Amino acid sequence: MADPAACRVLLLVAHPDDAEVSAGGLIVRHCRGGSSVRIVSVTDGRSGHHAIAPERLVEVRRNEARAAGERVGAECETWDFPDGSLQPTLEVRSAIIREIRQFAPDLVLTHRTNDYHPDHRAVGMAVQDASYMVTVPHVCSETPALRHDPVVATMCDLFTRPAPLKPDVVLDVSAEFDVAVQMAACHASQFFEWLPHHDGLLETVPPTPNERFEWLMEWMRKVHQARWLHFQASLAERQIELSHPAAIEVYEISEYARQADSERLQSLFPGML
Repeated sequence: MADPAACRVLLLVAHPDDAEVSAGGLIVRHCRGGSSVRIVSVTDGRSGHHAIAPERLVEVRRNEARAAGERVGAECETWDFPDGSLQPTLEVRSAIIREIRQFAPDLVLTHRTNDYHPDHRAVGMAVQDASYMVTVPHVCSETPALRHDPVVATMCDLFTRPAPLKPDVVLDVSAEFDVAVQMAACHASQFFEWLPHHDGLLETVPPTPNERFEWLMEWMRKVHQARWLHFQASLAERQIELSHPAAIEVYEISEYARQADSERLQSLFPGML
């Protein structure tokens, strides 16, 4: 039965696997609660491999993203902007404005503007620049403007310069961890091939599907452990107690978009601590 607080959640990410790593638990939680969840990869993912040709990789990653979304009932779309060369151009901003208007989300999740990857930064900047413009009728006038812009939150990263992420929202997603990893496992070209190759871990990837899933579970546990350690002082300061190791997701509310009171935040981030 759908939760009466179910809402519309739009993820605007740079690459087809970004959402699962940074927001997989929240995606699973919203889908279980009956929310409409849409994941848009702004780039086509063509650069994320060491062996598969870019033209072939685009189709591989589209199929992987579709399978990940189907695992939980989220809608997925991959756009055609080339992976690895994204800029926060007017074309990208306009596409994002139209997407936000057409989907009319309550919550938008995206990257911070000082993330490590230039494509991530470009998407984050384009979303930031679109946040007000979605309410301006003469901008992208072919798509009706929204009366109110959505709440925008940036997904977790551990970078500190020029400013660290402000942990406005903390979620314990331990209950959703297994399914979030199942979503990630759908991106086989990334988690079992490209990323291990890039990090010098390819020889550690097991050969069978079950063993690979366990390997990915351990990889994701380390991601969550790094988050827990990074934000440990902030959690203690806010008197948030989590059993270690917990799977956590952390979000910062954008000051460039709609602001929400604590009750509204609870509906957008169910179970926030």
